[in-house]
Amino acid sequence: MRLEDVAARIAELAPLSKRLDPGSEVRRRLEEEVLGYGRRFLDGLPTAKTYVVPEDGAAEILEAPVSEEGRPISELVGLVERSVDGFGLNPAAGGHLGYIPGGGIYPAALGDYMAAVANRFAGICFASPGAVRMGNLLLDWMAGLVGFPAESGGDLTSGGSIANLIAIVTAREAMGVRAADVPRTVVYGTRHIHHSVGKARVIAGLRECIVRHVEMDDRFRMIPEDLERKIAADRKAGLRPFMVVASAGTTDTGAVDPVGEIAALPAVRELWLHVDAAYGGFFALCPEAPAALSDLHRADSLILDPHKGLFLPYGSGAVLVKNREALQNAHWQAPPYLRDTWESEESPSPAYHSPELSRHFRAMRMWLPLQLFGLAPFRACLSEKIWLARYFHERVRSLPHMEIGPDPELSVTLFRHLPPGRNANAANQELVERVHADGRVFISSTYLNEQIWLRFAALSFRTHKETVDLLLDVLRGALDA
Repeated sequence: MRLEDVAARIAELAPLSKRLDPGSEVRRRLEEEVLGYGRRFLDGLPTAKTYVVPEDGAAEILEAPVSEEGRPISELVGLVERSVDGFGLNPAAGGHLGYIPGGGIYPAALGDYMAAVANRFAGICFASPGAVRMGNLLLDWMAGLVGFPAESGGDLTSGGSIANLIAIVTAREAMGVRAADVPRTVVYGTRHIHHSVGKARVIAGLRECIVRHVEMDDRFRMIPEDLERKIAADRKAGLRPFMVVASAGTTDTGAVDPVGEIAALPAVRELWLHVDAAYGGFFALCPEAPAALSDLHRADSLILDPHKGLFLPYGSGAVLVKNREALQNAHWQAPPYLRDTWESEESPSPAYHSPELSRHFRAMRMWLPLQLFGLAPFRACLSEKIWLARYFHERVRSLPHMEIGPDPELSVTLFRHLPPGRNANAANQELVERVHADGRVFISSTYLNEQIWLRFAALSFRTHKETVDLLLDVLRGALDA
């Protein structure tokens, strides 16, 4: 091809290509539409429903497929408002009291905007020392919060699922578990450990390992004595005990396993102790926190979800590993095209501690709110949620024919309706469906010993006492219907 033909083709493509880099006036119009959407959404939250039965409401989004020609930003924003925001669960609402609510504090969105506009490569220190150091500062702060030593390592992840995967892969490598060992390798935990742990175990090549379910007490916490018995029996049988997974705030019940008692067992000292503190870990900031959270430092690894306990948007997780060298040994790779970075590592690089190389600059969404507000409002908000769970636990018992679960350790309360002469599971399924149909608040249900229980879970930063009182009113109305 002649050089002049090459130049002509480039000149032909350039005007269309440059549309991807709009000038200041076009950017201003885009910003006005998007920021206007944000204002309308947030201003409308006090009167918006928390849950709208989806039916086929999201179908409109399928009527706007990707095509060669673009669409006006106003049209696209309107489509999001109608088809995305109009149906299903609204996690931003204070009435979200189901599952484990996520966050979404506004300054975190501004942090994401700053991070996305500059688009720093946050995976390697050589590429962006400031971005990496910001992330490491946050990891060091979280390590200090749970009592991990200065030489610990970690990573800011997309959530608890990837955080659990990183921890399990690190444990597998640190404990020398090889493929031939897997069928006789044993992992211990209660039936209430989060399903992402099982998924991570399978992805990590440990599908064929043996899983022992440790018995729980009447508050759904792991019984250390039963764990000790199971480990001893497995050793006697010639098996290889490998890992104990404890929970600091289970999704089902909010239970916190006795981490200190578990770690103190002589048999456990030879195993890898991992704690899933995705939900409960940040309650360590509160004076009302369960005593077991003061023992998180006994773990070899643990995970936290800032999109739960720090109220950040979804996609904010963290893993901490007491032995940074073990974490790096499990994940470090040195491709030739990155040779420029090898000799210039002034701070631990996330890419060497994780499956991810390219990644969003996640630290900004966490750093900006913490620096802007300070820790005091976060502590207060977490403490408030503990007290709201206690408040609901006491108030809901006054409703007719209610059975109440254990006193809440964190911010989850269990309850169920037991009307005379009716099947309890059917009655509770009907009750939760009536709450969903009302839509002003949202609760979820779970199975415990083949019984349907309803769950109150307070963790939204927009949930306050008036929200709990509204739920109680909705429940009264649903029971009277």
